[in-house]
Amino acid sequence: MRPSASIILFTTAAGAGYGMLFWLGLLRPLGLVPGGTAFGLIALGIALFLVTLGLLSSTAHLGRPERAWRAFSQWRSSWLSREGVAAIATYPLAGLFGLAVLLGWEGMAAVAGLLAAAGAAATVYCTGMIYASLRPVRQWRHPLVVPGYLLLSAFSGATLLAMTAAYWGRAAAPALLAALGAAAAILLKRAYWRDIDTAPPVATVESATGLGAIGPTRPLDPPHTETNYLLREMGFRIARKHAAKLRRIALGAGFAAPLALAVLALLAGGTLLPVVLLSAAATLAILGLLVERWLMFAEATHTVTLYYTGR
Repeated sequence: MRPSASIILFTTAAGAGYGMLFWLGLLRPLGLVPGGTAFGLIALGIALFLVTLGLLSSTAHLGRPERAWRAFSQWRSSWLSREGVAAIATYPLAGLFGLAVLLGWEGMAAVAGLLAAAGAAATVYCTGMIYASLRPVRQWRHPLVVPGYLLLSAFSGATLLAMTAAYWGRAAAPALLAALGAAAAILLKRAYWRDIDTAPPVATVESATGLGAIGPTRPLDPPHTETNYLLREMGFRIARKHAAKLRRIALGAGFAAPLALAVLALLAGGTLLPVVLLSAAATLAILGLLVERWLMFAEATHTVTLYYTGR
């Protein structure tokens, strides 16, 4: 599949924003992050900025962005529509959370924060299901795709929250979550990549054409002589050696380095060093996730390409 910059930005930015909102709503009532008004509003503002940036960027992938509102009407059958409904429903919950923090209503802030966290998790789940529900793309129709979306959102959100909390000198809990999330992400992505590399194809040119009964099948001529939408969007291929290099970059810069930096921040004393370490961890995590998201599309193969390439 051809990687789209707008969708890569959307899944990375919105995922990190929802992850940060999730951990903020969950950890603040437990007293595991700074409880002051300034920290709450700044962290919430960063999370909502990333969410809004991601959602707005996703509309650039639409042929007619002004009609995006119509997607909300199909929530009974479409995970894309459910994602939109969940995203919109999370905004007022986050707004109520921010208002309660601003006014010092701690009881209301705890309830609204937990509801906003639930909305964030539901939205990311719907995003993952958009891809996991697509049967023609075997790399997306995989049991680790939805857990991967949830885990990477939680990991990047925890890293950003840890960076923000470090300025208040209370980053231990989110830094620990970031380290655990990075370690889990390494294991999950390695298992996912190993599986899609070794799993047999769900369809072949014989099954796609229905001609398998007469023996091996190959196309004699392409369906047409010029490129078209299907070839541009579905026929993108990435060389195996390039994919292997990008996987190493994603694992090293996106997960292993933030893991090491988060652990160092937990062991470091003072206030300045944890800020530096966790800021570097958050930056590397986002850059690594951009690479990982790009690979998620570049390595996906659509069944329709069997009619053009025979593989």
